Amino acid sequence: MKHFPIYVDLSDRKVVVSGTGHAAVSKLRLLLKTGARIAVFGLRPEHEIRDWAERGKLSLFLRPIKKRDIRGATLLYCANEDAAEDSRIAEIGRRLRIIVNIVDNLAESDFITPAIVDRTPVTVAIGTEGAAPVLARMLKADIEERLPQSIGKLARTGREMRPLAQGLPAGKSRREFWNGYFANKGMKSLAGPGRILEEGSTTRAEPDSPPPKTARGRVFIVGAGPGDPDLMTLRARNLLHDADVVVHDQLVSDPIIEIARRESLIIRAGKKGFSESWKQEDINDLLIHHASAGRQVIRLKSGDPAIFSRLDEETSALSDAGIEWEIIPGITTATAAAARLGVSLTRRRRNSEVRFLTGHDVMGFTEHDWADLAKPGAVAAIYMSRRSARFICGRMLMYGSPGSKPVTIVENATRPDETIIFTDVLNLASAVEKAEKTGPMILLVGLHGSETGMQEGRIPVTSADRRGEARHVPASAAH
Repeated sequence: MKHFPIYVDLSDRKVVVSGTGHAAVSKLRLLLKTGARIAVFGLRPEHEIRDWAERGKLSLFLRPIKKRDIRGATLLYCANEDAAEDSRIAEIGRRLRIIVNIVDNLAESDFITPAIVDRTPVTVAIGTEGAAPVLARMLKADIEERLPQSIGKLARTGREMRPLAQGLPAGKSRREFWNGYFANKGMKSLAGPGRILEEGSTTRAEPDSPPPKTARGRVFIVGAGPGDPDLMTLRARNLLHDADVVVHDQLVSDPIIEIARRESLIIRAGKKGFSESWKQEDINDLLIHHASAGRQVIRLKSGDPAIFSRLDEETSALSDAGIEWEIIPGITTATAAAARLGVSLTRRRRNSEVRFLTGHDVMGFTEHDWADLAKPGAVAAIYMSRRSARFICGRMLMYGSPGSKPVTIVENATRPDETIIFTDVLNLASAVEKAEKTGPMILLVGLHGSETGMQEGRIPVTSADRRGEARHVPASAAH
């Protein structure tokens, strides 16, 4: 063993990064997860680094690094992508007795940064001492697939229970308590709606291998699902592990972005209604540019890419440019939200059809067959509905909907800060306006969680608790 694996506490410790290019960005993504005080030095910073600096996540100095800048650092990363400059700065660091990592230069580095599976506080580090980095990525992908996101919650809960466990006799009784918690009761408690933990299961479906890269490059248009990484398809996860470039929309959750390999170029190309956003033509050009350079490009879309995501415009542009593309479907928010409620989108003798509608499009609020939607038993999932809620409410009442027709508002479906509000058509607008969050919202018109006995009076759980539980608020409390 040449490199001895250790975990370094970087809380409030100084970490210095020399370099502001793509190599620095890949290291900073990891460092920003720590509590370190990060100082970055360089002349032409990537936009991600500028954004992190503007948000106060690191200190950015638009100049070359000097000896005084390195003093007192715990770690020094040389990421200038210039061998001579990196070597010079590394020598300064060593004279100051600071351990150094030179990016992509194993032989001259004092330490290496392994591939990391992050389920804080549970972390798995995978290193091959530079012998086989592709193998390290493959192992990381396999562990990511096997290790649920909720395992971190299990460990955090166990930490909170330690004072209670100290009251047990030391030795066998205490060991049996922890063994029972981590192997049985604790794991079962993590299995919520839409998740099944199978005891004793050792088999799993083998993922399809991603297609080989071609000289021309290829674009995969991938559905990220509603937000919970565990709800992504194996195909989507495997492609993310191997991507050169990831172009994602604004609604894709951070834990899903983290699945991409660290060396990937991550580009946030979001479109947001009623505010400044990327033009579709610019996104098309971006995909074509990177694929033409021979890169494997992931166009990552929240939910399912075939539902309200301008899929056809992107595939048409790619085809016109002679770029190969493939669509990887995902779970759309409507089905995920209904699953969280424990209800069906269709039910015999209630509705034989369900409609997926949008609250607004490029022209403004959208018109639909409101009279048909106002009929008893009619069910619809309305996306992009936050700003159009008052319009939807008015149209439905105007076309004969009873004010008591049930509506369930689901925000941040399947995410730790998920919010569920039960209301009705009459009170829809005020319920939406008083919702506390600003995340993606969907309206399930004609559906109510009470159909399966879900109680409105459950105690709300805020996102500050970080317990991943749904928040259920009665309609009367929302307005």
